[in-house]
Amino acid sequence: MFKKVLIANRGEIALRVIRACRELGIATVAVHSTADANALHVRFADESVCIGPPPSKESYLNIPALLSAAEITRADAIHPGYGFLSENAEFAEVCESCKIRFIGPRPEMLRLMGNKVRARAAAREAGLPLLPGSQGVLKNPKEAEALAREIGFPVILKAAAGGGGKGMKIVREPSALAQAFATATAEAVASFANGDMYLERYVEKPRHIEIQIVADEHGNIIHLGERECSVQRRHQKLIEESPSPGVSPELRERMGRVSVEAMKRIAYNNVGTIEYLMDERGEFYFMEMNTRIQVEHPVTEMVTGVDLVREQIRLASGQPLTLKQEDVQMKGAAIECRVNAEDPVTFAPWPGKITGYSVPGGYGVRVDSAAYENYTVLPYYDSLLSKLIVHAEDRATAIRRMQRALGEYVVEGIRTNIAFHRAALAEEAFQVGQYDTRFVERLLASETGSRRLKQAIEETP
Repeated sequence: MFKKVLIANRGEIALRVIRACRELGIATVAVHSTADANALHVRFADESVCIGPPPSKESYLNIPALLSAAEITRADAIHPGYGFLSENAEFAEVCESCKIRFIGPRPEMLRLMGNKVRARAAAREAGLPLLPGSQGVLKNPKEAEALAREIGFPVILKAAAGGGGKGMKIVREPSALAQAFATATAEAVASFANGDMYLERYVEKPRHIEIQIVADEHGNIIHLGERECSVQRRHQKLIEESPSPGVSPELRERMGRVSVEAMKRIAYNNVGTIEYLMDERGEFYFMEMNTRIQVEHPVTEMVTGVDLVREQIRLASGQPLTLKQEDVQMKGAAIECRVNAEDPVTFAPWPGKITGYSVPGGYGVRVDSAAYENYTVLPYYDSLLSKLIVHAEDRATAIRRMQRALGEYVVEGIRTNIAFHRAALAEEAFQVGQYDTRFVERLLASETGSRRLKQAIEETP
């Protein structure tokens, strides 16, 4: 087991890793920008090192600074959290060359799954179902149009190096394809310094379902069921739950089985998440793989009783899985709401000082957060303030528990999206579990949804 882990991240995930390390008896090192000097992850780590000014590229994305911090503190492993360098193959390779263990998959796995075109090819070879689309990178708009006519409109253009909805455009007719191709390519270059594009058939009312994979370095691989991530805006997830109300036990078994078989074929290691689109018939198609811990990992932890961050660390140190697939049992239902520092109507980021802060509690309620009273939400980073998670014996009780918890959550001095979550959970489509990735769009466009959101804003403490 490692003696000291450096956490190359900030906020709630850095604090989450510190807690897992402490329970394993591992010392921790927090890194921080000058703006994060008073952050909770800095306060609770055993050591801390300032690695640069606030802009991420000068601190949390500064590989030489991170490695220097690891060397001077004699850390023998680095946990990247999510975002930042968590899926950066170059960073993982440099860590290994410096004899510092990267807590995550092997660099070749990061490289394989980090490019959507290569990932699709690997998924195809591994036997995962794919939507009809391009076999490789598209050369130009004419090639894209010819393929789109062949598989049928609508189609979706995607950046090969993309993520978070950037470099994606839905095209419904041939005349719109050239402009969409140009726009998506420009956005991909600006966001990822890579303008490679591919194309696939667009599913009109998809559900976003993901399977959690856990694999050791001895060939043992299991899955921990699925998470439903369909409540999203512009491809950014807002509410997640496990199990999915749209997945039957038979479908869960099939999705899990094909996912594990595919991961065995590519010899995957550590934790990872395979993301699927599921159509109205219940057919599922590989979308991408995230080779890191997910923001929404707590809902899986709550229903399976497996500490995923602890497992990440154990597996990276070479220890074998202690669970077999038949040992995995999903109990009850869990829901996570991402509480962001943003306007609940426009979703515009809302940095500033928190003048009052009180988190909900009670049976079955968990809050993963690095915020506190007088904490300043910084404009340099993601607007995620906390993750509110509830667990209950069934989905209906979990929804009511989440509604109760949201009503207790007090954040003063800035705006948050708590009111949005209260309105979303009250929608009939969510209540009955019959929703898809356009749920938020429909909620905001409907008269009932707008009225419910306005009422939630007035009632939110």
